[in-house]
Amino acid sequence: MAEKIQIHTDYITLGQLLKEAAVIDTGGMAKWFLSEFSVLVNGEAEDRRGRKLYPGDEVEVEESGTFLVTDVEA
Repeated sequence: MAEKIQIHTDYITLGQLLKEAAVIDTGGMAKWFLSEFSVLVNGEAEDRRGRKLYPGDEVEVEESGTFLVTDVEA
């Protein structure tokens, strides 16, 4: 089952989500992490740390699990 990541804005970037989910320690690690590990957004490979994620998007991170972006009402 996917872990829910709740956002309070319209969107969150992939780098911010990785930090919020404790996959990486700092935002600066996002570029390196995305070059070394497989990350899928809604089933498609993604390597842009600035990719905007909206409520309903699902992020699958190699060796870390699956995360579902939700808004405050969810």
